[in-house]
Amino acid sequence: MIMLNAVIALVNIILFSNTLIKFDFFGENIMLTAFGITVILMSVIVFIYGNYALLHDKQGEILLRQEDIKTLDDCAVSISQAKGKPVFARNLETVTGQIKRFQKKKATIKDILLQKFSDTEMSYSSFQGTIMELEEVMRLNIKSMLNRISAFDDEEYDHIIKQNNFPGSRSQSMQSRLEIYNEYIRFVEQAVEDNEQIILKLDKLLLEISKFNSIESGEVSNMSAMKEIDELIQNAKWYK
Repeated sequence: MIMLNAVIALVNIILFSNTLIKFDFFGENIMLTAFGITVILMSVIVFIYGNYALLHDKQGEILLRQEDIKTLDDCAVSISQAKGKPVFARNLETVTGQIKRFQKKKATIKDILLQKFSDTEMSYSSFQGTIMELEEVMRLNIKSMLNRISAFDDEEYDHIIKQNNFPGSRSQSMQSRLEIYNEYIRFVEQAVEDNEQIILKLDKLLLEISKFNSIESGEVSNMSAMKEIDELIQNAKWYK
């Protein structure tokens, strides 16, 4: 950035300083005047665009700090910032869609619950508490995935892949490094599949809730969808 701005300043000093080059840009010569105005405009454009590009070019860095990823919305922001990761581009796009689908189903379930219960009833609180726990499992899953993606070195991975295409250049260390990177990729793919399972559980709960005109407080914990969700949550806690 310092080099860019120094070059812009130096160019203008050279062109507009009478001590260096004797150009009277704003005199009677129309061509020189037009050229002078063009230089000024281009200097402004290069200054604004160049500095903006340098400030926002993070080469795939996930800008949102991991400790700040507290909601699915934070996850979506962090994913949108994870540019320059071609290996995971499709995965990131899929997870963005998964977040939107989860939030949409969550809102639909809330609307249906409010048609059956008041927001002060125990049954409503039980459903909402379970859904919030399920959302937390998904958040932690995405956060772990983003950790792996952030640690993934695309340039080294590309280098290993290219080297691996030449039989004479393969080595044990190269194969070991490739396996490590493949493990990153498998983890991310599994995280995407885990998200699908979470959304599937939410779909089953939505279907089950919509079947009943009324649900007694004691029946909530006996619903098959609620049992599946509770089991998934417990397994996630155990894994953590």
